[in-house]
Order: sequence, then structure tokens, then C-alpha cells
Amino acid sequence: MKNVILKIDRATTALSLAIACFMLVVASCLGMFQIITRFVLETPAEWTEILIRVSLIWMVFMGIPTAFRQGAMVSVDVLRRWSPPAVRRLLDVVVCVAALALIAVIIWWGADYAWRGRVQTMAGLESISMLWAYLAMPVGGVFCVIGILANLADPRYNELETAQ
Repeated sequence: MKNVILKIDRATTALSLAIACFMLVVASCLGMFQIITRFVLETPAEWTEILIRVSLIWMVFMGIPTAFRQGAMVSVDVLRRWSPPAVRRLLDVVVCVAALALIAVIIWWGADYAWRGRVQTMAGLESISMLWAYLAMPVGGVFCVIGILANLADPRYNELETAQ
């Protein structure tokens, strides 16, 4: 079971990180395009603002699973450092359950928000539904669940290694 979770995690974490990086590129390119159209051509493209915002939202929600997988998202550093190994594992389970509870709320309410927002359109892009922007929460949440479970199965503590 552990190997299956880790195999799925490798694929999903790589995919979510690739999507997050792509969304950063999209936001950067649109930002440059917006600067050129606004200050050089003096005819601003208002649709770029909403697309930058949406791509940044997707970037964050697709980047969070990597942070969970690396053990850099939710951590109780002081307790972990001072605890004996048996208590550390219990602490890992408690942090995992708390993170899963938070992500479950994000998935539930994110899906509800996306469903309710499907009739709303993006300002400046009236033909595109806000559903696509709001879907970042439940989609990113599903990727997070896999990262959290994989981190419980094969713990990594990169936050502890980089902390000073």
C-alpha cells in the first residue's frame, strides 16, 4: 500500500508542480503584456488582470501539494525536536489528521463555491465562467490529500533542515 501511495504521489506531485510553474509563467507573461499595452500602446487590455489573478490562484493551490509532500507546510518544529521517536510518530499522525481535516474543508467548500459560481462570469471575459477559477480549491485539495498521505507514509522534514 505504501509503494502504491508513493508511486501515485510522485506522479501527482510532479504534475501539480508543473501546473504551478506553468501558471507562474502565464501570470508573468500576461503581466508583461499588460504593461506593454497599458504604458506603451496606451490601450490597456482589461482581461489580463482577471487572468493574472486566476493563474496566481491556480499557482498557489497547485504548489501547496509539493509543500505538504516535502513536510514544509504544517510542522510543529519545537515539539518534534524535543520529542522522543515514539512521540514524533504520534505527532506526525496528529499533524496529518489536522491537515487532512483542513484540506477536507477546503475541498468541500471549494467545490460548493465553484458549483455556485458557475453562473458567474469573469469581468472582462464574459464568455468564461468563474467555475474555472474556483475549481483551483478542490482540485488543489485533492492533490494535497495525496501529498499529505505520502508524507505520512514516507516522512520528509525539509522545513526543519532549512530552519535556522
